[in-house]
Amino acid sequence: MKDLEGKTVVVMGGTSGIGLATARQIEERGASVWALGRSAAKIEVAGKHNPKINFLALDTHDIPTLKQFLNQRAPIDHVVSAATGANRTMAPFMEQTDEQFREAFDKFWGYCNVIRQCVPFLAKNASITLVSGTPARKCVPGMSSVSCVGSAVEALTRALALELAPIRVNAVAPGIIDTAMFDHFGDNKSTIFEQMSQNIPLRRVGQAEEVASAIVLTLCNNFMTGTTIDVDGGQLLP
Repeated sequence: MKDLEGKTVVVMGGTSGIGLATARQIEERGASVWALGRSAAKIEVAGKHNPKINFLALDTHDIPTLKQFLNQRAPIDHVVSAATGANRTMAPFMEQTDEQFREAFDKFWGYCNVIRQCVPFLAKNASITLVSGTPARKCVPGMSSVSCVGSAVEALTRALALELAPIRVNAVAPGIIDTAMFDHFGDNKSTIFEQMSQNIPLRRVGQAEEVASAIVLTLCNNFMTGTTIDVDGGQLLP
């Protein structure tokens, strides 16, 4: 389980949810992990419970600071970008303003920033892993902007796997995952999840750790590139 021993790994959006779960699993495999996020509050909480992980406040849209950070940590063996970095409006396309729809793409542009800035500082046999989502290929009403962003992420993954080779570029597409994203449901969260699970073959929502294990696979499998791994309990099945 120490197959990442001595490696330097950067996890964008690594202070909570899937990103934090990924940072933990990578650290357990022997890597030096830098987990970045925008929220000072999340960094404080995560830092108290994960003293072996390096946490830092950084916005993927702050290109000068991002470049400076990557330069200081080079050579970097693996980069994971799980940062949302966007305001996402869940509403039918015709009910969204142009601004609201465009805001969802801040996630995509954040990924582009990370890739452009990190490539010059990557080590030999490095990898980049992005996070998409099931709406990219199975959209539901009210999630058009999220679907379009996810599709763009997966298309970018395939395009850059060719352009950046031998750097490996992969994506992981989570289904419905139990993270803080759903905490706004409050006491109704378990009931909402039960309802959502009716359309999932495994009849449950996923856990952040289950997505993280797929992300770790993309780091460790040196013959994997241009691939999108679905971790969705079978949600994409017809």
